[in-house]
Amino acid sequence: MNFNASFWENKYQQKKTGWDLGEVSPPLKAYFDQLENKELTILIPGAGNSYEAEYLFNKGFKNVFVVDLATSALENIKKRVPNFPDAQLIHGDFFELKGSFDLIIEQTFFCALDPVLRPNYAEKMQTLLAPKGQLVGLLFDAVLNEDHPPFGGNQKEYLTYFTPFFKSIQMQPCYNSYPNRQGMELFVKLSI
Repeated sequence: MNFNASFWENKYQQKKTGWDLGEVSPPLKAYFDQLENKELTILIPGAGNSYEAEYLFNKGFKNVFVVDLATSALENIKKRVPNFPDAQLIHGDFFELKGSFDLIIEQTFFCALDPVLRPNYAEKMQTLLAPKGQLVGLLFDAVLNEDHPPFGGNQKEYLTYFTPFFKSIQMQPCYNSYPNRQGMELFVKLSI
């Protein structure tokens, strides 16, 4: 299957967005609530409707950037947060993105990618992070689908992708996952 812009746009048009919690993910909300530096440049790739971007923006983080292949996802953010800067809603391919970010948030993007792209994901994340930057978020720690997203995995597999590119790798079972994801997520903090 080709998980291109049309594939994802069709998911939004047909309202087949089972990954969408309709709110900020509890583990990420808890993480955001302890952040103090409102000047951080934050990227949320494959963000979808990105309640995370909305939450951060409304808390005063004004340097939040969202990138997604689906136009509808970006339009949905703009409808909910009309003053979200248009220039920070990027319609495009994460792998072609340029820039430097202090913090990159992972929320159901990694599991949506064709698993053959996982090494490329790890390398691209490292190139997009500013010095002392971090990749923080959630990865599934479960066997999921083999032929369509979401694709699962486990910590041992993930370490093979991230170890070549990150100096510090923390992966812990998530204690405060959304109810239908309990026992299925790792909270990750990766630093270059």
